[in-house]
Parts: sequence; structure tokens; C-alpha cells
Amino acid sequence: MARPHAVAIELSEADRAVLLGWSRRRKTAQALALRARIVLACADSAATNTAIAEAMGLSLMTVSKWRRRFAQHGIAGLDDAPRSGAPRTILDEQVEAVITTTLETVPENATHWSTRTLAAHLGLSQTTISRIWRAFALAPHRTEGFKLSTDPYFVDKVRDIVGLYLHPPERALVLCVDEKPSIQAHSDTAPAIPMQPGQPERHTHDYLRHGTTDLFAALDVKAGTVIAEVHRRHRSVEFRHFLQTVERATPAEFELHLVLDNASTHKSPIIQRWLLRHTRVHLHFTPTSASWINLVECWFSILTARRLKRGRFPSTRALENAIRAYVATNNVNPKPFVWTKTADQILQSVAEFCIRTSGSHH
Repeated sequence: MARPHAVAIELSEADRAVLLGWSRRRKTAQALALRARIVLACADSAATNTAIAEAMGLSLMTVSKWRRRFAQHGIAGLDDAPRSGAPRTILDEQVEAVITTTLETVPENATHWSTRTLAAHLGLSQTTISRIWRAFALAPHRTEGFKLSTDPYFVDKVRDIVGLYLHPPERALVLCVDEKPSIQAHSDTAPAIPMQPGQPERHTHDYLRHGTTDLFAALDVKAGTVIAEVHRRHRSVEFRHFLQTVERATPAEFELHLVLDNASTHKSPIIQRWLLRHTRVHLHFTPTSASWINLVECWFSILTARRLKRGRFPSTRALENAIRAYVATNNVNPKPFVWTKTADQILQSVAEFCIRTSGSHH
């Protein structure tokens, strides 16, 4: 049985303009753009569906379908046909009620809505409430804290430190310095049960403490390398020793700009005297309650997640060796830390947040 001939496609100027627009616009859905290109190819060529399919890298069925749909229904035939399935049962008004009730009210004798309590309150199913919450990224059960800096020199310090990140001085190193105190060495009271398909690794609920150590670290922002020391205490004496280590580990011809917080150990008399003898070292203090601006905190988070959180150490010495090994591995293949936001962008975000939390525009 011979195949029927392909339907001839003739385009009006208006249809051609619409199809060309769909095929060229970046914001057009790609499925619709492809259908437009198929119809244009069918109209501009005497080639068969098979030849057009081969030239466009499509199946014969695809080319035949959209040629036929356009011939029968015109431009409207290129839209998706209505899909089968159950009709929508949740109205826009009900979705709006779920959102406004979640955001603007609280239930009696509770601090927040749950899917069950809100479903009972609005006469909907728990599954419906859960779907609407997921669609609009609502999570009433979650809460987060925030803290705003009250440093009177907040603006100046932000501009100073961000300026170091984005435009470091010539022939200078920018190092982010801080301590991670009281890292605990502990081990399980029984051997861990290893991970298996369908079951995560399991540890005992209790553990044995073996002491703590304090980590001093200086992150080279541009290179991603870290200078680190571990001490059993974190007094000014230990911090001075760490500064000496940093000073010896860096090229003498470079100025050192250290970003660090306002801990008393960083400002004590013995530190001030040490700085007077080492004039190439310059301290830049972060605003109070603004540790997020010190990039070494990001490195501490990575260290904790990858090595410390699930690590088990039978002694403080084992913990310290693990930290040293992690630092050595980090420095073999370092990843630079790139600061992207300008000081103006940060200050604008802080100002907007202050307005939101204070409820005042003054």
C-alpha cells in the first residue's frame, strides 16, 4: 500500500511572520520554536517529510505530525493539545486562603500552623496543604536567628575589609585569621555500624571525651592556602606565637594585612608590642557581630563538615594530626576564596533588612 503524499503547506505573510518570530526569539518555548521551524521547512521546500526529518535530525513521525496539524488547524494547531486527567479541584481562592492564613495568622495554643491543623481549619486535606506549602516554599515549622551589628564603625570596617578582598594592595598578602577553640576529641563507646544499602552509618548515642584543642588558622584569600597551628589554649601568648609563625611563613618583601575579629587576645599589650616590632603586619578588625565577613569562617565550616563532624579521635594528639593532615591536603590543591559583593551592595542589603525588622522607614 502506497503512502499518502504529504500535505502541501502554503503560508500567508502573517503566518510566516509569526512562525519566523517563534523560531528566532530566545524566550520562545523550545518545543514551539521547533514546530515553527518544521512548518517553515515544509513550506519552503518541496522535499519529502523523510528528507526534512533527516536534514533536521528529527524522526519522520515528528515532521509528519506537525505538518498535518498545521494543515488542519493553522497556527493554533502548533499548541499542545489538552491533556487527559482529572480536572482541577483546588481553586485559586483556596490557594490564596492557605497562603494568607499561613503567613498572617497563628492557631490558638500554638506558635505556628502544621499541615494537620491548617487542613482542619480550612476544610482541606493535609496533602493539599503540604503541596501548596512546597509550591510556595513555606515552612512554618522552621525558624532561623539573626543578629545585627551595633558597631558604630560598621560602615568603615565593611568598606575597609571588602576593599582588601576586591582590590588588595600591591605587594601585599591578605590573610583572614581566626581561632576555632575547644575542638573536642571524642570516640564512640562501641564500634560504629558501617553504612549499608538503605541504612546510613550509625554511631552510639554516647561518647568518650579525650580532651580539646584550639586551632589557629590564616587563610590566604587569593591563593586558598592555609597557615595553621594547634594549641591546647588560646591566650594572647598562643596568638602571638601564631603571628610569629605567619610572619616567618610569608615572603619578607610582602606587607601582611590580617583580617580578624575583636577578641581581647588580638588586642592585648603583648600583641601591641609585637606589632610595633613587626611593622609589615597590619590588623583589620571586623565589625562586632559580623563574623560572616571573615572568609576563614567559610574554611572552618568546610573543615568541620568534611573532617571533624563525623570524625572519631581516640586522643587529642590524633585529632591534631588529623587537622594537620587536612591542612596539608588543602594546600596541595588549594581553592581560592572569591568575594563578589561590593561594600555598597552589602550596606544596601543591611539597610533593607534593618527596615524590615524594625518596621520603620526612619
